Amino acid sequence: MLLIHCPYCEMARPEIEFRYAGEAHIVRPADPAAASDAEWADFLYLRTNPRGTHAERWRHVHGCGRFFNGLRDTVSDRIVATWRVGEPRP
Repeated sequence: MLLIHCPYCEMARPEIEFRYAGEAHIVRPADPAAASDAEWADFLYLRTNPRGTHAERWRHVHGCGRFFNGLRDTVSDRIVATWRVGEPRP
């Protein structure tokens, strides 16, 4: 079982308490109404899929309910680091 450290609760909890919320640091278009269909499709669907360390967003749904960021190694499925939203990436 994967243990994930919640940076708000300050504890490592089982993976079943969390929900994956996609790739971290995706920037929404400044003016969605002015975005072309291709730009909007890129925002909605295009994501990186790296082999190795990947920045992700998680939510502690059965705890504090807050979103946070994490670095996960996609090869070993190991969480390398977690940090609060708005803090710099370690």
